Amino acid sequence: MTGRPNIIIFLADDLGYHDLSCYGNRDHHTPNLDALAAGGMRFTDCHSNGSVCSPTRAALLTGRYQQRSGIEHVLGPDPAKSPGMAADEPTFAHLFRDAGYATGMFGKYHTGHIPHQSPNKMGFDLFRGMNGGMDHHSRFNRWGSGVWYHDETLVEYDPGYSTELICDHAISFMEHHAGQPFLLYIADWMVHFPWQGPNDPPDFAKGVDNSAPEKKYGSVKDRKRAYREMVEALDGSVGRVMESVRKLGIEENTLFIFTSDNGGHHLICDNLPLRGHKGDLFEGGHRVPAIACWPGQIEAGSICDETIMLFDLMPTMLELTGIEPPADRHLDGTSLLPVLRGEGGLPERTIFWRMGSKWAVRQGCWKAVCHGDEPPQLYELSEDIGETRDLAHAYPQRVQEMIAAFEQWERDVDRDSLDNSRANFAADKNSHKKHPTSQSLRRGRQKATKKGAGELLIVNRK
Repeated sequence: MTGRPNIIIFLADDLGYHDLSCYGNRDHHTPNLDALAAGGMRFTDCHSNGSVCSPTRAALLTGRYQQRSGIEHVLGPDPAKSPGMAADEPTFAHLFRDAGYATGMFGKYHTGHIPHQSPNKMGFDLFRGMNGGMDHHSRFNRWGSGVWYHDETLVEYDPGYSTELICDHAISFMEHHAGQPFLLYIADWMVHFPWQGPNDPPDFAKGVDNSAPEKKYGSVKDRKRAYREMVEALDGSVGRVMESVRKLGIEENTLFIFTSDNGGHHLICDNLPLRGHKGDLFEGGHRVPAIACWPGQIEAGSICDETIMLFDLMPTMLELTGIEPPADRHLDGTSLLPVLRGEGGLPERTIFWRMGSKWAVRQGCWKAVCHGDEPPQLYELSEDIGETRDLAHAYPQRVQEMIAAFEQWERDVDRDSLDNSRANFAADKNSHKKHPTSQSLRRGRQKATKKGAGELLIVNRK
């Protein structure tokens, strides 16, 4: 390795744990991602911080639980109702740009509103992409509005199949900055609906209202065929990026990380052996494929069973490059550098998910899950990755300990969320609604408390 390393993060959208052939899928042909795994490290226990897109993207960008920056749900179109990521939240792009890196983002942003929370204002020198969903062949969403940006300017015409277009811009960025260290964030639109293969017709056009719920998935009848083509087109984009890295002669000085923002969609994706899907806090909602490759630095063909989350990427990148983390806040993620270098495992830790009234806690092989009014469930994942055998009544004390850990974590992140809502309110004078406070998030949620030996009682949380 010579000089400071380049870093490429390639984030797929809605790609399920079982969607790649290197993860056991027999219907999808993904030779480029298979080669990436063969040349690097494949993770078996990687998790998105959210089970939908915006929360995970906020955690990835900041190295912190997304609740701290005010994002717990999918970003909505109205800034007054869905304010987006806190305006003063430092991202890895800020830190790398300030350290002299060229920073580029291409694809789906979806953590803040453009222009006042644009990727440019969040640390990226160059942005080409969208801030929400769109047709894979046109640059319009299902309400008939344009959503494709060059930095902070809307661009109606930028032709190409979405993953190929995003890849074109990413490769151009690398070619332009091959002589200096760069940070490249590719947030692909594959394999999110509408499900359209490369040769399918566009569904959404300028000024045409396709807002009916059933139209958001597109008009293709054979969805399985379209989805397979989308997965394979995504694989092709990964191959093109890696081939460009090799042609530029920077392969041995570039860390490439591939993963997904959440689990697969229940209408199209086979998440087996996992239970659940996108939007769930069962494993199918947040256990995702992940591959890291860096010739000469990461052992080829290695497999990592450590439990990791996507907010671990920022502290990993900072430690690798020697860039200091933000001085005024603590990162929740943990550096994966010892794991990538084969120097040891990660320290024990408890990790958390929350989306409204749904929450989950992971401690080692144990996972507690609670969906709304239902009593918490407890699973031992090393023996039951499919979350089929609820052990809550067999281990009531463990459930209570995990509930207590969750409540302490919740109080901590909600304090930051309230502070950041004030920062956002000050930054956006037109916004009249703040981020939800701890009290409002808890409203109507349920808590399990122990009542006698082995019995769980559900009571309202106050």
